Amino acid sequence: MRRLLSLSLLLATALAAAPAAEVRPNILLIVADDLGYNDVGFQGGRDIPTPHLDRLAAAGVRCTDGYVSYPVCSPSRAGFLTGRYQQRFGYEFNPKWDATAVTHGLPLSETTLADSLRSAGYTTGAIGKWHLGAHPQFHPNRRGFDEYFGFLGGGHRYLPGSLVEVEVGAGKKAIVSGDAEQSSPLLRNSTEVPEVGELTTRLGEEATASVTRHARDSKPWFLYLAFNAPHTPMQARADQLARFASIADERRRTYAAMVATVDEAVGRMLAALDATGQRERTLIFFISDNGGPMTKRNANASVNSPLRGQKGDVFEGGIRVPFLVVWPARIPAGGTYAQPVISLDILPTALAAAGATRDAKLAALDGVDLLPFLTRKNSAGPHARLFWRMDGGEAFAVREGNWKWLRTYQNTPQLYDLSADLGETRDLAAARPEIAARLASAAAAWNRGLIAPAFGNNPFGGLINRTGLEKDSAP
Repeated sequence: MRRLLSLSLLLATALAAAPAAEVRPNILLIVADDLGYNDVGFQGGRDIPTPHLDRLAAAGVRCTDGYVSYPVCSPSRAGFLTGRYQQRFGYEFNPKWDATAVTHGLPLSETTLADSLRSAGYTTGAIGKWHLGAHPQFHPNRRGFDEYFGFLGGGHRYLPGSLVEVEVGAGKKAIVSGDAEQSSPLLRNSTEVPEVGELTTRLGEEATASVTRHARDSKPWFLYLAFNAPHTPMQARADQLARFASIADERRRTYAAMVATVDEAVGRMLAALDATGQRERTLIFFISDNGGPMTKRNANASVNSPLRGQKGDVFEGGIRVPFLVVWPARIPAGGTYAQPVISLDILPTALAAAGATRDAKLAALDGVDLLPFLTRKNSAGPHARLFWRMDGGEAFAVREGNWKWLRTYQNTPQLYDLSADLGETRDLAAARPEIAARLASAAAAWNRGLIAPAFGNNPFGGLINRTGLEKDSAP
């Protein structure tokens, strides 16, 4: 009897000591919208306290050279939800807000991260901004998500019934009360629900409820939490605005309040993970969908320092973003990773962590599993090169090691050494023509594997000839 008891105790101890990594993790993808590179504490920001995001960063790895695949909202999302350069399937512009537009959205031929994880036995949910098509065929419930709460457009007012500042052309803005996209209905799955309270706060409450609700499920969950903050319109809760009364610029003050509200919502959700014992077995990604729009359309008073450029640019300020990967059971805390990574890596990393079998449609992924690199089992870089194409071929960029080549809107090609010139101020194309030619040639070869935009503002074909890539790559 004593021997049997000893064996039982040994078995119980062994089970209790089993590494958490053997349990398939929950997967949480948090996306901010138009967040400035330097506007959170873990990136060096000082005027907007983000204690919850800073603690999240300290619990995992901060990817210092983390990128998105496009410097504008919707194509960026199409990329990271499929793990593929979105130009491979013609997704290169924001879709128009039109529930009858059957081509303006994420093509039905594409398999999403939610599709794959649901097939692998995960409960899947999306909360917040969708912006991947307003037609019913593109609805999140039809793209792999069991549960959805949010809005289908690219933007939404934060305060119920409020007036909204919108673009009316030629750089002019107007205050309106009935902008269809900004005031589109909130949905729980396909059912309209009333607007109650400030939107970012409510999205955080919905995410916290989801985390708590699924804590005792027999299967793991995937939650995609897509804030629309701090994207315009510039609106925030009165108590948050009061916190930043010392910021003289009204737009920056509101922006700070919006970022702080995102941080508060993330903190509430992380507390729920802790309270329900799920933190160790939850793989968390945090990114922005692109750089902050400092002066361009929908400018929000963000700061991308020390980077050059902003949302809509292939300079670093448009494509390099805050990028965190956290998994206490597997990834050492408090580190940084300086090799270039991209949001396309989120899908294969999540599938690897979940032990999910790849769908046949996912054979041509452009992202890679980051876990061997972030755990230092693989000392090589995840990518030989990263690529960007914008506006149907009006702008290109390539990163190879520390070298960055780019061509923007018919301007002459430029070359930068990011290790010595993060702000892209010293063009070395003339001094290092062999590197410029090699990267231009690589961009041209990559471009030949893409297709023309399926919708948007691109009126021309012959994308390579349009930008002279073949000429730029000539020896």
